[in-house]
Amino acid sequence: MKRLIIGLLLLMPGLLPAQRLARGLRIPEVTIYGKRPMKDIGVQKTKMDSVALKENIALSMADVLTFNSSIFVKSYGRATLSTVAFRGTSPSHTQVTWNGMRINNPMLGMTDFSMIPSYFIDDASLLHGTSSVNETGGGLGGAVKLSTQPADADGFGLQYIQGIGSFKTFDEFLRLTYGDDHWQTSTRVVYSSSPNDYTYRNHDKKENIYDEYMNIVDQYYPKEKNKSGAFKDLHVLQEIYYNTRKGDRFGMNAWFIQSNRELPMLTTDYGNENDFENRQRELTFRGILSWDHLHENWKIAAKGGYIHTQMKYDYKRDAGNGVMTSMTRSRSKVNTFYGQAEGEYYIGRKWLFTANAAVHQHFVESRDKNIIRQDGNKAIVGYSKGRTELSGAASAKWQPTERIGMSLVLREEMYGESWTPLIPAFFIDGILSKKGNVMIKTSVSRNYRFPTLNDLYFLPGGNPDLKRESGWTYDVGASFAIGKENVYSLSGSINWFDSHVKDWILWLPTTKGFFSPRNIKDVHAYGVELESDFTVALKKDLQLTLNGTMSWTPSINEGEPMTPADRSVGKQLPYVPEWSSTITGRIAWKRWSLLYKWCYYSERFTMSSNDISLTGKLPPYFMNNLTIEKGITTKWAELSLKGAINNLFDEEYLSVLSRPMPGINFEFFVSITPKFSK
Repeated sequence: MKRLIIGLLLLMPGLLPAQRLARGLRIPEVTIYGKRPMKDIGVQKTKMDSVALKENIALSMADVLTFNSSIFVKSYGRATLSTVAFRGTSPSHTQVTWNGMRINNPMLGMTDFSMIPSYFIDDASLLHGTSSVNETGGGLGGAVKLSTQPADADGFGLQYIQGIGSFKTFDEFLRLTYGDDHWQTSTRVVYSSSPNDYTYRNHDKKENIYDEYMNIVDQYYPKEKNKSGAFKDLHVLQEIYYNTRKGDRFGMNAWFIQSNRELPMLTTDYGNENDFENRQRELTFRGILSWDHLHENWKIAAKGGYIHTQMKYDYKRDAGNGVMTSMTRSRSKVNTFYGQAEGEYYIGRKWLFTANAAVHQHFVESRDKNIIRQDGNKAIVGYSKGRTELSGAASAKWQPTERIGMSLVLREEMYGESWTPLIPAFFIDGILSKKGNVMIKTSVSRNYRFPTLNDLYFLPGGNPDLKRESGWTYDVGASFAIGKENVYSLSGSINWFDSHVKDWILWLPTTKGFFSPRNIKDVHAYGVELESDFTVALKKDLQLTLNGTMSWTPSINEGEPMTPADRSVGKQLPYVPEWSSTITGRIAWKRWSLLYKWCYYSERFTMSSNDISLTGKLPPYFMNNLTIEKGITTKWAELSLKGAINNLFDEEYLSVLSRPMPGINFEFFVSITPKFSK
């Protein structure tokens, strides 16, 4: 293990902004952990580098997390559903907040990270396991905290980026800003479109090669195009902040999404793409109004928000007469009203007390308007439900000495008319040595997750008798940080976790021909997470940065067998890799920068029994991306030229069974930031 850790610290690569390097980036001195924020006592948190968020402007948050974190990103293909999961849990065990408002879909319980442009996120943090209780309940695996920040503009500002990529992909980005002593405004627009018709080798089909006597002499896997996978996505984000300069700040954030995506054919489909239409459309608005009041030793804040989402899914097929017949017309509407109040109070430098309360009121309507009744008329099948979700927490954080900190969090939650028992979380950290900033952290918490609305009410199959999931999580970790200002910096951490989840909800087939959710599993997820960062100045204008992560996450079903033939007990959960790792590295010289990114996922089973005789397993894969960028300064603008190669070695891989992924592909970006006088 010692050799492994040392090797990782030396080999793990990362990111440095070429813009800052061009101005003579200074490697900062290592911060003494005794001066750490009291809010972070004992917290296991991964903070995304702001440069990683903006490194490739066309990336979604799913792409950013794939190459810069230890969590598992499950993708159904390019520009399709992408979910994230911590520590061997499911995507619905990951809570996601945007500027404090939870954005998990109340129907499904998960978040599609392919629909979150990294261009719209200024700050992103991962709260692992127990640490998520500080932010919200229900994160049995963890929480992803996303937020935006005031533009910090002085006068008018403009940035325009044009991207062109393989498969006739076009990405356009625009940001307009204005700021003075009181006002900060920002308008961001992203528009992406592509036929998305990349070529892949189909390992689910075989073509025969015949000799002149029509005997089969050989076979091969054919190359096919990704069929019916076109997409058009539009995102607009408007932000306005007003600072009174007397301790009050008011904010408004409004995010509009319009998406039109085709769902591509599976690798097992033999039909003609012109004989059917498989399309999903989304219209979403998220808005937040906020007020923050800061005082010397206390803070209060309030927020109000609203989310409206319309999802339309249509599946049509040619009935054989050239006329497209509607098979499925699924429509859903979600309206969520949100409110939150919070406060912080410091007593000297040793005590911090916090309290917060949040409410989410969901109104959901889900319909399939294409079901035919026995009398030949169309029936509307679905559900219309509302649910109130309350969450409140209070915490006391104590730092009796510079070396030791302790925190106690008590959280209470209500879903509908059901309350959880009290959710406690206890954290403690301590500095073992100031030389090297060696710190240890440990925490323990209880947590609960309620069934989603689809789990309870979906027709057919919903199960209103489901029990909530519950679990205990334990964390222990250590970290260090050393360095010399303007020469090098090196930091790293290792964390061990152990989580037990009871009454795990899983959708299973029934004898009636449809799936239904049941509380069937007791899951034991445990493992190790490692992170490391290294930055060194090789010469005056030449710097190297390395960053890396690695995780080992067994996630084992320890429940009772459902039937004598049930072979899932004692097996790894499906679609959970036991091993994953990322490496990124950047070399920057003057206005040039070269970035290399690598990630690895071990094999994933597609069946709970881990049986490979039917659908097999998804083999491990390595992913390599390369980017080169050149910054140019003129009298009238800052320019940037960037080229990217994705899947550098043309890896043939799958993230989900029968969902094809693209091979090697290319992108080119031109960025223009005019210089305006004040």
